[in-house]
Amino acid sequence: MGEILSAYLMPHPPIIIPEVGKGEERRVQSTIEAMEACAKHIKGEQPDTIIVITPHGPMFSNAIAVMVMPRMAGDFARFGAASVRMTFENDVELALAIMDSAERSDIPCIGIDVNVASEYGISTALDWGVLVPLYFVTKQYSDFRLVHITYAPLSYEALYAFGKVIQEVVHAYRGNVCVIASGDLSHRLSHDGPYGFHPMGPKLDKQIMALVESGHVEGFFNMDPVMVEEGGECGLRSIIIAMGTLDGYELHPRVLSYEGPFGVGYGVAILEKGEPNSARLLVDRLLKRKHQRMQKVRQSEDPYVRLARRSLESYIRTGRIIKPNDDLPKEMLDNKAGVFVSIKKDGQLRGCIGTIAATRKNIAEEIIYNAISAGVKDPRFIPVDESELEDLVYSVDVLKEPEPVRSIDELDTRRYGVIVRSGRRSGLLLPDLEGVDTPQQQIEIALRKAGIRSDESYIIERFEVERHK
Repeated sequence: MGEILSAYLMPHPPIIIPEVGKGEERRVQSTIEAMEACAKHIKGEQPDTIIVITPHGPMFSNAIAVMVMPRMAGDFARFGAASVRMTFENDVELALAIMDSAERSDIPCIGIDVNVASEYGISTALDWGVLVPLYFVTKQYSDFRLVHITYAPLSYEALYAFGKVIQEVVHAYRGNVCVIASGDLSHRLSHDGPYGFHPMGPKLDKQIMALVESGHVEGFFNMDPVMVEEGGECGLRSIIIAMGTLDGYELHPRVLSYEGPFGVGYGVAILEKGEPNSARLLVDRLLKRKHQRMQKVRQSEDPYVRLARRSLESYIRTGRIIKPNDDLPKEMLDNKAGVFVSIKKDGQLRGCIGTIAATRKNIAEEIIYNAISAGVKDPRFIPVDESELEDLVYSVDVLKEPEPVRSIDELDTRRYGVIVRSGRRSGLLLPDLEGVDTPQQQIEIALRKAGIRSDESYIIERFEVERHK
């Protein structure tokens, strides 16, 4: 019978590797010393297998990726240090058992071998999210096999439940395991950092490190999603999975360091496992709370959003396209307009399709057909499956008449969407989208969607929307 021995939060900036940093690593000496302390702690635990959860392996939007090749290798060539190379034996038996158990718990996984990698055009080389922590570990201890897991942007609840799956599989396994949650924190701590500064960055890091230090698992599920998004986090989902591997046990966390001199937050911590504690069995409680939140979302839907949801649900479950009811608001039945339907799952876009101008006899029909298209015809995503329907959140944008723009100064990303046109090509971007902060960004994205080069001649229009969500 195996055990999860302990878990670790370890960042992964290649610059802390001396062969990469070439002296710059001295600016993060506290992080380096904390990483070395984690490595010594792992040596003391003597695990048979180390599981590393990384954000930088082959990531899929709808499935957790698990490497299943017999051996895995990688180096720091892309960071100018090709001579620093590591090779590990994969604990394939454990990896496959985790995947099998996760699938039976309705948590989608995909195994990555050379054939799958070739099919999707992805690399099987170990990423820096794995290599940086293991660089320090292998200086102290190397008698282990590796399981490499890349998280997917699933709900926090699903990721925590996946961690619990890992725990249960390990308990039925013959070897002991340590878990490394690889992840930097905010990437928006300073104006000269890689992604600039956002005031949410320092707040995000302060909250994450406080939650880690207190072992307050449920606090991660109450974090402000705007703060998480605008703060530019990297390792939050890795942490949540690692927390899940210790579900039902007392936690004895030790924060070893935190710093961010390069505009990116680096936190290092050890999460030691204590005695079993039934009060910390959180999976069912968290899933119940998620269900209650979704019920509140459904109860707050207005007729526009409710119609969009009913349209896709009916089509997925029965294959039938519903017709507008006579009890819908008069403006939905008597008026025509272009409509965009957006669908999100766990805070991530799951589909968005719309029409710039009316193509149906009224707004209600426009919503019905565009909701179905957003769910099953958006080329960026696989079609929505029936098992996902309960987790989907809808919004409906009814477009007002566009008007020409003579200058970029007439645009406002919060108030106006933009349309760019060149001949028969056109691209549209809705207003008030996360991550789109300037009119120039709006135009660039709309041009890419239209396939129009920035040096071509094009016209710009702006429009307002009536947003329902």
